[in-house]
Amino acid sequence: QVQLVESGGGLVQAGGSLRLSCVASGSIFSGGIFSETAMGWYRQAPGKRRERVALITSGGSTNYVDSVKGRFTISRDNAENTVYLQMNSLKPEDTAVYYCHLEGGALIVWGQGTQVTVSS
Repeated sequence: QVQLVESGGGLVQAGGSLRLSCVASGSIFSGGIFSETAMGWYRQAPGKRRERVALITSGGSTNYVDSVKGRFTISRDNAENTVYLQMNSLKPEDTAVYYCHLEGGALIVWGQGTQVTVSS
């Protein structure tokens, strides 16, 4: 069974930092297939649509939503089947549930989400 487990969320003051982690588990990843996937971080605030925050391709290319450019950094460690989201200079509007997303061929998996709350 394929699972994505996020961690690292919490409560932080505006201007602070958090680092989210997402670990992919399942026997399918034993052969190194994780490196062939595209990994993304999405977020959903109350009453709002889910939006993609950052994406990292299998080749390491990255893409960010305009509102987080220069503040957030997505990275991956294929040996550990893990993707990270470093979030700096956090703002109250970054408050949301953050979800990890994996896509590779026919495989699409979502994590359960981790809450990030930024106080003003």
